[in-house]
Amino acid sequence: MRAFVFPGQGAQTIGMGRALADAYPLAREVFEEVDEALGEKLSALIWEGDQDELTLTRNAQPALMATSMATMAALGAEGVTVNAAAFVAGHSLGEYSALCAAGAISLADTARLLRLRGEAMQAAVAVGEGAMAAILGLDLEAVQAVAAAAAEGQVVQAANDNDPAQVVISGHKAGVERAVALAQERGAKRAVMLPVSAPFHCALMEPAARVMAERLAEVTIEEPLVPVVANVRAHGVSDPDEIRALLIEQVTGAVRWRESVAWMAAQGVTEIWEIGAGKALSGMIRRIARDVATRQVGLPDEVTAAVDSMN
Repeated sequence: MRAFVFPGQGAQTIGMGRALADAYPLAREVFEEVDEALGEKLSALIWEGDQDELTLTRNAQPALMATSMATMAALGAEGVTVNAAAFVAGHSLGEYSALCAAGAISLADTARLLRLRGEAMQAAVAVGEGAMAAILGLDLEAVQAVAAAAAEGQVVQAANDNDPAQVVISGHKAGVERAVALAQERGAKRAVMLPVSAPFHCALMEPAARVMAERLAEVTIEEPLVPVVANVRAHGVSDPDEIRALLIEQVTGAVRWRESVAWMAAQGVTEIWEIGAGKALSGMIRRIARDVATRQVGLPDEVTAAVDSMN
């Protein structure tokens, strides 16, 4: 049994998806449709722009989704559809890519939602007030205890439970800094501040959640062709109303990636393809479920190799 997963912010690189667009007309059409939906040439930024500009949340989110959907289009040109997967899942913004791949949300709507999501998350907290940090070598329970002890009336929360030895925290900058120091005292192998522009997946994102709730109320969501493993539930969902509610909850809620991968493995998934840019998710998956094989699919030769592996 196979699952497709889709990367989140941090995987973006200049030039991603270009080889796919050159090799597959259907992949190029994905970038063109995203450009049209946003009313700008995001593809030019992705392929020839400045890395710092691409990394801006408002650009990175639709750009990574476009690259993942271009990969899906290339797979489709080779005869492999989303139905080759039993489940789809995505890390944070990658959940939107998963929903788009599964036919729940149109490509144009997904691009516009992610542009809005990026802008709303950036606007929710003034620059310099929030922060995120990666805690390595402590499990979720230990990190939650650190966060609670360091909060001192501020917001400090576990934001991403990535794998058994990596949990990301988010919240007020001073509180996160206290948590980093405390985590090191309590035996973390490493505790490092992350170069992010906002404190994602914590209570400080509530203004962004309200923006997304308003917009998602207007968007058509269909039942996905395969179940989507939701970040905040860590199990498969297919009901459109539930999907809508969980996307709103996801803005302030934790990304339960470790549990999501473990759940898929428990359902019988033995192979997971990482669709789009980067390979960070594959590393996490191997640390969560060692018996699950991983495959990166984001370049033309990786597309053909993936297709060949099914024969």
